[in-house]
Amino acid sequence: MLKYTLNPKPEKSVKVYGRGLRISGKSSVLVCRAITGMNLDKGKKFLQTLVSRSQSLNGKYYTNVSKEILNLLNQAENNTEFKGLDPGRMVIHASAHKGFTFYRARRFKMRRQKRKVTNIQIVLVQR
Repeated sequence: MLKYTLNPKPEKSVKVYGRGLRISGKSSVLVCRAITGMNLDKGKKFLQTLVSRSQSLNGKYYTNVSKEILNLLNQAENNTEFKGLDPGRMVIHASAHKGFTFYRARRFKMRRQKRKVTNIQIVLVQR
């Protein structure tokens, strides 16, 4: 069974897990820390401004990471509506972890290059 970093009551929470996402681990940790504690609507608006490059986080935009996390938040919002919870009262708890490592099979000079793979856990808790 998969362990989450936060285990709230299942009646008032929704969990989403992104496994093996092709994004940078360092960038995803920064973006997850930035949106943790925000309401669902506020977090989605923040990620959309990062994707559209109208607002930056520490001088960078992190568009690929923001797109993936925004996709996971949309899935989590659909799960809240399915469960009958209010999406306006949901608070985000996001965390990023290092994924499995695999190497690209290339020739001679470019041998043994690692790919960036990250796992992201998002838990929405009703407050």
